[in-house]
Amino acid sequence: MINKILVPLDGSKLAENVLPYVEELALKLNAEAAFISITNRVQGYWPFEDASLPDEVRLVPQGTCTMEEQAAKYLDYAVKGLEKKGIKITKEVICGKTAQEIVFYANDNHCDLIIISSHGRGGLSRFTHGNIAAKILKTATVPVMVVRVAGQTK
Repeated sequence: MINKILVPLDGSKLAENVLPYVEELALKLNAEAAFISITNRVQGYWPFEDASLPDEVRLVPQGTCTMEEQAAKYLDYAVKGLEKKGIKITKEVICGKTAQEIVFYANDNHCDLIIISSHGRGGLSRFTHGNIAAKILKTATVPVMVVRVAGQTK
């Protein structure tokens, strides 16, 4: 039984091609749709003042996420139509590596299905752009539905 559908969105029109499928499945199955957006972690250095060394400031490594606020606003915008149709929606912005975080989220939040889109690239393009869909298919422990969208790259 499918009670919770995971829908990762990256802000692209390509990713949004899954929305009609999510709508239909969620309504027919009375399933919750969990929308996530993964932002990148940027590694940097931050000043740290050590009280035991008052004249010295050290730089310590620290990661920070980028564009979290924009990702949250985008998710609000992307799911508005589904919420109006009565679909139970949750939204979360996560910082990390895309494929890995999608699989982790699905496992940690008891998702029964992941729905993603793919451009269907092959050959050299697949390797130069990475292939998130292939990584998810390889590592996910729940079923994955891939919506292939021909002719769209952004």
